[in-house]
Amino acid sequence: MAPRTNDTGQERQATRPPRPGPETGPGPAEDAESDVSAVSAKSSDGTDSTREAAAVVAQRVAAVRRFRDAGRRVRGLVGCGLLLAVALSAGAVAVGAVRDGGGVAVAAPAGVDPAVLAGGDLDAQVAGLQDRLRSQPRDYGAWATLGLGYVEQARTQGDPSRYPQAERALRRSLELRPGNDAALAGRAALAAARHDFTGALADAERALAQNPYSERALCSRIDALVELGRYAEAARAADLADARRPGIPVFTRYAYVRELRGDVTGARRVLEQALASATTRGDLAYVAGQLGQLAWNQGDYRGALRHYARALAADDTYLPALEGRARARAALGDRAAAVRDLELVVSRAPLPGSLVALGELYEAGGEESKAREQYDLVDAWAALARANGVDADLDTALAAADHGDAATALRAARAEWARRHTVHTADALAWALHANGRDAEALPYARRATATGYRNASFLYHRGLIERATGHPAEGRASLAAALKLNPGFSPLGARSARTALEAAR
Repeated sequence: MAPRTNDTGQERQATRPPRPGPETGPGPAEDAESDVSAVSAKSSDGTDSTREAAAVVAQRVAAVRRFRDAGRRVRGLVGCGLLLAVALSAGAVAVGAVRDGGGVAVAAPAGVDPAVLAGGDLDAQVAGLQDRLRSQPRDYGAWATLGLGYVEQARTQGDPSRYPQAERALRRSLELRPGNDAALAGRAALAAARHDFTGALADAERALAQNPYSERALCSRIDALVELGRYAEAARAADLADARRPGIPVFTRYAYVRELRGDVTGARRVLEQALASATTRGDLAYVAGQLGQLAWNQGDYRGALRHYARALAADDTYLPALEGRARARAALGDRAAAVRDLELVVSRAPLPGSLVALGELYEAGGEESKAREQYDLVDAWAALARANGVDADLDTALAAADHGDAATALRAARAEWARRHTVHTADALAWALHANGRDAEALPYARRATATGYRNASFLYHRGLIERATGHPAEGRASLAAALKLNPGFSPLGARSARTALEAAR
């Protein structure tokens, strides 16, 4: 679900670079019984759009530092997967997504669902499923689990080329057993990961019609309703999921629904209860990381660092906690430590949120060329994501409005708003309109972004600047002051801009 990412469970593997699948040639999913490599091969079937996007990626990252070293690290991958790994790993800087940090919201959960594969290393278990399906090609349950495993690999490793593989595996499961709830729930997760939340909701409902107690489907239903902006329905869906399948995946979503509606105390209480019930290292790292993010959003940086320390004590390679720690350190003025943390994150799992965060830290320190490399890599990621069926408009709109082309930002924001009306898409459209000098149009969207009670300093900052630009100086000062009071280190560049605007208004 949007920003509040991830189901918990086997999250250690989220820190590893993608493992290539079997390097056999491509084959149709319909022939999967005799050739499982048709599904498990590393996205080497390359459509024209994928090849074109890959070419764009290659051009955009040609000037990135240490390209040669990055290429050596990923030698052996094939086709689109190779270009993706090189593009996003080159220069020792890329990304890893954390909710609401640095302005780019990542919509789908990025952690591994504990219901997907039971314990251990995700890559190893995906390989084990591939081996099983070579000998038991009609095991529809294994195909469904493999499909969901690919979804999780794509999300945790920043590798959208896994999504077509997931689609083929889930389709094969449904061919073998039409209407089976595991594959339908997997399709819901895949649709959500690709930001097709209408499709995710439809598949989640179909899965629940077959199995009302499917945890994956119950969670995907909450995710989809949240990401469609249907918050009252999402709250009811969370209540239903809690009644049917209480557990950490449901608890964390329940908490996020409360936070979106302004109930920070209730969200914290639910997460603390979830943490008390956590027993695995993955669960402990995930829930503690979520508590850290909640604390950071409220400007409690010391509290956030305590939670992130607990997460990293459970799993010292857990990237969301490393990224959260970087943001907290930056907010407390330790820029050097924050840069080190973010460089580590983006070298392992490139996603837009961390790219922007690292770029802004470089820019705040006067390292303009290094900052531009990060912003350019967001474009590269978006191009390849789209080639693999992912809607990247929200990421594009937010990054381009601040660090790219304003017209591109507005096109992407309008496209995203046409699909769904959430606080995040309202904020993105407002900010893109502002970047294009259309503040009168932006104001209603900026106000809508803050109307649910969701406490987000970036939203308040955007609203404040738009209010000032539309002749509402008192309201603008109040919004800017509220942003800095809530989370004075919400962004190294945004917070500086907010303080400058307030000083100018005195």
